[in-house]
Amino acid sequence: MTRLVLLSGWGCDARIWQPLAEHWPDGVSVVAPDWPGYGGRAPLAAPDCLDALADAMAAALPADAIWVGWSLGGLLAGALLARLPAPRGLILLGMGARFCDPAGVTHTELTAFRRAFARDPQATLAHFQRWQLGGEPSPRDAHRRLRTLLDGGPPADPATLAAGLAWLETLELSSSLADAGCPVIRLVGTNDPLQAPAAIARADHRLEQAGHCPMLSRPAALAEALATLAAASHRAPAALTEVACP
Repeated sequence: MTRLVLLSGWGCDARIWQPLAEHWPDGVSVVAPDWPGYGGRAPLAAPDCLDALADAMAAALPADAIWVGWSLGGLLAGALLARLPAPRGLILLGMGARFCDPAGVTHTELTAFRRAFARDPQATLAHFQRWQLGGEPSPRDAHRRLRTLLDGGPPADPATLAAGLAWLETLELSSSLADAGCPVIRLVGTNDPLQAPAAIARADHRLEQAGHCPMLSRPAALAEALATLAAASHRAPAALTEVACP
């Protein structure tokens, strides 16, 4: 049995993964825990403390699983590698060793975004959710699906959201990922509007006709890609870099 732990990104709780549910092949076990402060889960007393986050997530991030971190979820999963036993593998979806890039989302842009969030959290979150969908084949359809999944549920904790934006601006994990103690694989949509073109080109695997949110636009292809990468890790770590994704 291949175990996957799916970790959501900034502004979205674990319901973002629901479109994949009907597409997992046999032999794959999937859990999608919420981060503290999301999905009705109590926030941390210090939402910007990675040690406290590691303590809160330890039971949900077992070493015998493949961790799949999407967007900020990938950045945080990478940061927790230094604080928790290493998993069988880490798949970074729509994320690399850092978020900001001079050819992608710049530090200046993210700083301005953080200021906007401090003024009007709800409007800024809504803007971001539309922005990240810009690379999907049908952004409007993807946005409707996102709203269907998330509307009516408990809102994310504002202090947790603010801490997440700070992490997006400041976390740099090149050294941590190089010394991860497990395979680290980057999977990205070819049209991801939040990734620099060079970062997309350097990714280990790319999903065609997808942007930053392939779970909304290409759930079957994403589930197949994740299952394929995870299964390869059970054969040999090197095999993770040899499989082809749809």
